[in-house]
Amino acid sequence: MGDDVSSATYSRQQRTRYRRRLMESLETFDRYLSGATFQDTGSIGLEVELNLVDATSRPSLRNASVLDRIADPAFQTEIGAYNIEMNYPVTMIAGRGLADMEAGLRARLNHAEERAAEARAGIVMVGILPTITEQLLTDPDWMSPETRYEALNLSILAARGEDVQLDIQGEDDLQLYTESVSPEAACTSVQLHVQVSPSGFASAWNASQVLAGPQVALAANSPHFLGRRLWHETRVVLFHQAIDSRPPEMRAQGVRPRVWFGERWITSIFDLFEENVRWFPALLPELREDRKLPPDVPGRPPRLHELRLHNGTVYRWNRPIYDPGVDEAHLRVENRLLPAGPTVADIVANAAFYYGVVHVMRHSDRPLWSRMAFSTARENFEQCAKYGLDAQVYWPGVGDVPVDELIVRQLLPMAETGLHQLGVDPDLVAHYLGILRDRAKSGQNGARWQLDTSAALQAGGMDRDEAMRELVRRYRKHMHANLPVHEWPAP
Repeated sequence: MGDDVSSATYSRQQRTRYRRRLMESLETFDRYLSGATFQDTGSIGLEVELNLVDATSRPSLRNASVLDRIADPAFQTEIGAYNIEMNYPVTMIAGRGLADMEAGLRARLNHAEERAAEARAGIVMVGILPTITEQLLTDPDWMSPETRYEALNLSILAARGEDVQLDIQGEDDLQLYTESVSPEAACTSVQLHVQVSPSGFASAWNASQVLAGPQVALAANSPHFLGRRLWHETRVVLFHQAIDSRPPEMRAQGVRPRVWFGERWITSIFDLFEENVRWFPALLPELREDRKLPPDVPGRPPRLHELRLHNGTVYRWNRPIYDPGVDEAHLRVENRLLPAGPTVADIVANAAFYYGVVHVMRHSDRPLWSRMAFSTARENFEQCAKYGLDAQVYWPGVGDVPVDELIVRQLLPMAETGLHQLGVDPDLVAHYLGILRDRAKSGQNGARWQLDTSAALQAGGMDRDEAMRELVRRYRKHMHANLPVHEWPAP
C-alpha cells in the first residue's frame, strides 16, 4: 500500500486476471520459502503516524504543504489530509540501539515540527486526535489526493454496498453513518518491525499475538473520538469498523473482517498469506503490468507484486511482511497495534517491551501459545483495548489477573531478560523498563491522562469543544518536553 496505483476503479476482467495471478504468486512463494536463503540479521524498524493541527488545535488539512517543506523521503502521506507518516531507518537493538532510536526520532520530529510551522501547522503524536469533529468526516478535502486512497475508499464502499456504520459502546456510546472511510484517518499508530528467519517466523508471530493484550493496555492512548469517551484504545474498534467491507448480512454469516486479529496459531508465514488469498477479495486488483513494474529477474528473489499488494489490504494487527530486497529477501513481523505517542521516550519504551518479551517467548521450550487458546488471546486483546490498564486478562499459570499486575510481576522481568539476551546495554534496559514499570504502577498511560484531563476541564466549566482543544494544547506541550506520560500532571 506504500506505492500508488494507476486507477481508482477496476473492471471485472482485471479482477479475474488478478485472482489468477494471486494464486500463481502464492504457489511461487511456497516454493521459494522451501529453498531460498533469507537475510536473518534480527534488525528492527519503526514507523510513526502523526496528526497535523492548526493554531486552534483542530485538524489541519495541509499534509501536502507540510511534506513539501520537510522534503525528506522518510516522511510520507497517509490517507487523511491531516496525517503524515515518519519512518525510522532499520537499526540493530544491541548496544545503544534504543537510545540512538530515541535521539533519531526526536531529531526528526523536531525537524518536522519546524517545517510544519512554516505551513501554519503543528504536529501531535496521539492515537486519535481529540479535536476531530463530524464535520471533518464529511469535508470534501479530508482525503490525501493520491489515487491509492481514492481506490481503497471506493473499493470498500462498493464491497459494503452501503454507508460505513460506526457503533461503539464505551463510557459514552457512538452510532454514526458516514459516506466514506474517513473515520479510518483518525487512527494513527506506531508500527514496530522485527526481522526473522522463515523457521522463526511462526514463533515470533504467535508470541506477538499472545502479547497483544498487555501491550495495548500498557500503551493505550486513544480514549476520545468525536468528543465521546469510548474505549481506552478506541483506535482498535474504530479502525475495525471504519474499513469493514462486509455488509451486515455477511457479518452475521461470520465472514472474516479486513481488520483482523486472526483465528489460529500458525506454523509458517505461508499460513497467513494463504489465508489472505483464499478468504479476502482483492480491494486493489492491479497487476504488475498495470503498474508498469518490472518482471522478475532470474536468480533474484521473486517480487510477488500482486501478493504483496494484496497483503497490504488485509489489516492484521500483526502483519506478515515479505520483502524481496535486491539480492536477498527477508521476512518480518509488522506489529501494528500500538497508538502513536504520547512522547518519543514512551514510544521507545513500548518498543523495548515488545522486542524483549517476544524474544523470550519465541525461544521458550514450552511456548505460552501451547498453553493458551487463540480465542483467549483475542479476548485479552479486546478487553485491554476497552479498559486499558484497568483490564482483567487470563494468563497461563496465573489465571485471571489484573493486567497491570501481570505486566509488573511477569512481563517486565521477561522483557528485561530478553533485552539482556539481545545485547542491549544494561543502563538502557533499566531506563526504558523503568518508564514502563512506573507507568503500570501509577495507572497513568496516555488514555488515563486524557480521560482525567478532559473530565477536569469540563468540570471546571468548559464545554466539550473547548475542553478537547485545551486538552490537545496541553498534550502538545508535554509531548515536546519528552517527559514520560506517567509524569504528566493532570488538573
